Amino acid sequence: MRNHLLPSAIALAAALCATPSLARPMTEVDLATLKRVAAPAASPDGRWVVFQMTETEEGSYKRSTGLWLVDRKAKASKPVRLADVPGKNETSPAFHPDGTLFFISDASGKSQVWRIDPAAPGAEATQVTSEKADVAGFKLSPDGTRLLAWGDIAKECTSFGCDAKDKGALVGPGSGRLYKDGAGFVRHWDEWETPGTYSRPFVFDLVDGKATAARAIDGGLVGDTPSKPFGGGEELAWGTDSRTVYFTLRKADRDEPRSTNLDIYQAKVDARMAPLNLTEANQATDTLPAPSPDGKWLAYAAMARPGYESDRQVLMLRDLASGETRKLTDAWDRSVASIAWAPDGKALYVTAQDVLDHPVFRVDVASGKVERLKASNETYDGNIGNVTPLAGGGLLYTRNTALLPTDVYVRDAKGKIAQITAVNAERLAAFDPVKIERMEFAGANGDKVWGMILKPQSAAAKLPVAFIVHGGPQSSFGNSWSTRWNPRLFAQQGYGVVTVDFHGSTGYGQAFTDSINKDWGGKPLEDLKLGLAAAGRQDAQLDIANACALGASYGGYMMNWIAGQWTDGFKCLVQHDGVFDARAMAYETEELWFDEWEHGGAYFEVPEEFEKWNPVNHVAKWKTPMLVITSEKDFRIPYTQGIAAFTALQRRGIPSQLLVFPDENHWVLKGANSVQWHQTVFNWLGSYLKK
Repeated sequence: MRNHLLPSAIALAAALCATPSLARPMTEVDLATLKRVAAPAASPDGRWVVFQMTETEEGSYKRSTGLWLVDRKAKASKPVRLADVPGKNETSPAFHPDGTLFFISDASGKSQVWRIDPAAPGAEATQVTSEKADVAGFKLSPDGTRLLAWGDIAKECTSFGCDAKDKGALVGPGSGRLYKDGAGFVRHWDEWETPGTYSRPFVFDLVDGKATAARAIDGGLVGDTPSKPFGGGEELAWGTDSRTVYFTLRKADRDEPRSTNLDIYQAKVDARMAPLNLTEANQATDTLPAPSPDGKWLAYAAMARPGYESDRQVLMLRDLASGETRKLTDAWDRSVASIAWAPDGKALYVTAQDVLDHPVFRVDVASGKVERLKASNETYDGNIGNVTPLAGGGLLYTRNTALLPTDVYVRDAKGKIAQITAVNAERLAAFDPVKIERMEFAGANGDKVWGMILKPQSAAAKLPVAFIVHGGPQSSFGNSWSTRWNPRLFAQQGYGVVTVDFHGSTGYGQAFTDSINKDWGGKPLEDLKLGLAAAGRQDAQLDIANACALGASYGGYMMNWIAGQWTDGFKCLVQHDGVFDARAMAYETEELWFDEWEHGGAYFEVPEEFEKWNPVNHVAKWKTPMLVITSEKDFRIPYTQGIAAFTALQRRGIPSQLLVFPDENHWVLKGANSVQWHQTVFNWLGSYLKK
């Protein structure tokens, strides 16, 4: 077992130690109100960088998002507001080839596309689209003559929004929704479906800075593009000819709740022909279309196994002339999460989970060789996103770590890193320092398993332990910032925080990820037991006998499973949106593909696989106090699962509490709700660990 101290922690600790008299613990209010950076974009000449930033008012927790501009040629340049309208939101910046900036704003009362010249002092923004429907996202054609935009629009609409006559479900005389046989999704993530309305792509002409002549390019296909609930602009792309659009879509039919078959379509904007399905032969996921700079190739990511949402995404190359495809990263046991071409077309930059980090890699087009990028002036750890290649071989990207929220960076062609933003630096410097270490140990079957330990750097006495279990389960509690389950925030409350990337986690090869299949309560539980013991051996300051365990989604399931299988391990448990009864879950969840893949089929086909790891079967052994948290808009793991768990606890006379959010989904996203969530959780932990 080896120790791995994260270099970012050392740098942060040094900064904090410089002003010890000002230091204080970070609080849940701090987490809710720290600035949130996203979506950086660079001008064609690389001089200007624009990013969106969300700010939250303390007290009201009202949020607003605006655009900020950085002049990279100016000495000691600081970000300045751009195109700001008080009380409105500006998002999604993208530069036009002429150097003007396009973005989405709700200044008109609807979300529409606007534009401004960032190089012109005092310039006013002008509205580009004035459509009936809200614009959810857009992309500019390479020649700047066209605009691709998408939004939720009824299938019968030939314009970007209309008063649809066919609602798909007859209403009246009451308020009931009628879903007919073969309707597909009835509800998805946190919304009830409106039959006949989908996220649809339209192309506009740009004439004198205005969008005109909107025309749908989905050609009668029925489905969402981008896909829901998490798809975005990465699922649509312009061809280099500015006449072709590539988009990802999963057909919306009776099989949609069981299908992971996303396909990539090619649409010719000027031709009266149906979109061509380029990936029809593959019945698993195909996504992230990215045409090469010379227009000869289409890069994309493809899975191999239908019905499995966490299969490895292999980087593919398609010869657009011949249709021949090849697997560029078939020999690389990592899953591609994003794709961007180098300007010279000789390489692609991709991101992928890799042993607690989420770095960027360079993939050589000719050989398929994969190289993890390193920096010449700092260790390249953490979570990298929004990668945009720049002229001259540089990269624009965002980065965060478990200790530091997101900022914008530029890496030049020689690997030197320049930090463009530091929007939370002053506030972070006021918080007590936190130490973070990596650990590795022999887990189930003797396999190497990784985890992390975080604790207050100044702590001298034994520390009670918050043992946090990640969701997914095909995910990682790695070296990244979180606005919901933030390990640094837990450590700042005086806890030693332990996380474990158990069997089923990502970043360790596909076989490790697959190993949780039909084994939800087996190897992962063994890893957690071994991991907590390993953390206690690695750091004697951790009082693992004085610990509470916490988790959400699959982590919440694990809390219910621990309650009946590891009955003497913890002083208390916190279960958020966890599966309590696998049988009910099999019929209540919306994305059936997930539950059926994980257990080897539908419940009525293999009931024994569901019951093998079903927490409800072991309630008679429960005795650990538990806080249950759930939300009424959670359709992934419906709130009835939480109500049932709380009922079981109450009937058995076990100390328990129930926190229900009527306005949240599978995640707690609103500022005030986040503060209430954390205060409730910290009070619960403290009542058992800090007596």
